[in-house]
Amino acid sequence: MAPDVRVRPVDRADLLDVLGIERASFSEPWPYAAFESVLDAPAFLVAVRTTETVGSNEEILGYVVGDVMPNHGHDIGHIKDLAVRPDARGEGVGRRLLREALFGLSLAGAAIVKLEVRESNDVARSLYRDEGFEPTRRIPQYYSDGEDALLLVVDLQSRDSDG
Repeated sequence: MAPDVRVRPVDRADLLDVLGIERASFSEPWPYAAFESVLDAPAFLVAVRTTETVGSNEEILGYVVGDVMPNHGHDIGHIKDLAVRPDARGEGVGRRLLREALFGLSLAGAAIVKLEVRESNDVARSLYRDEGFEPTRRIPQYYSDGEDALLLVVDLQSRDSDG
């Protein structure tokens, strides 16, 4: 990933840019209110690049939303959403966001992290496989168009000891 790209926690002022990336990335985008409701999630992060226009501005390249749910002393992290602006894909932005989110969820107490992915999304599935996620089950007709989702899980303790 380019050295001028950094990952930081989201700000409320970022939400319109996040929403634009969401709408460009998904056929069933989250509404603005959904992003607003998770502003305090432990792993709602954005990847930004500083642009050299009039004054220094940050350009949002992508985001990830991750949260932690209590589960009988073994908290579960959940990557709820991850997207990269179409013109910034293939530069490692999604991988960096995912890794930073997993780190943040670990610090927030998650022992394992789960996510759902479209069965047909080979690019995302490859990224998740590379980062240690393993399929645990298929969720029939998870998406409104009838497509199945795969539930993927990574054990953060074993992942950390491997790498």
